[in-house]
Amino acid sequence: MISKALVPVITASILTGSALADEAAAPETGQARYSFHKVDGGFLRLDTQTGEAALCSRQAVGWACLAAPEDRAVLENEIARLRGENGALKNALISRGLPLPPGIVSTPRNDRGGDWTWRLPSGADIDRAMAFVGRIWHRLVEAIAQAQNQVLHRS
Repeated sequence: MISKALVPVITASILTGSALADEAAAPETGQARYSFHKVDGGFLRLDTQTGEAALCSRQAVGWACLAAPEDRAVLENEIARLRGENGALKNALISRGLPLPPGIVSTPRNDRGGDWTWRLPSGADIDRAMAFVGRIWHRLVEAIAQAQNQVLHRS
């Protein structure tokens, strides 16, 4: 079981792990892939390339590392904050007439993941939909009538 004192360490490790994962594509600098930190009941193992954290402890057969549970709400809040900050930075660049870096979309996304505009159907769209539903209804009624006739004629 993970102690309450370990939760801030795990959260910080997970949040900083994404920055370390970006550096994983860089050439090897001689840095070890894993870093270990002493905690109650074992060690916290941080993968410096992926940002994954695991709690390692001595078991009956040797040492075992179990993945540390993520606090998804903390991660989602951080992602939302970074998206908002990213959008504000894009807007600041655009408002100053500066070009965005290559590969960056010019319209910033909001916290919901994108802007949606809804177009209400016109009268003609509704008429077509009603005609379609009417045709389906008539076919369903005809199929039921045929099934009833077949059952009555078999008896």
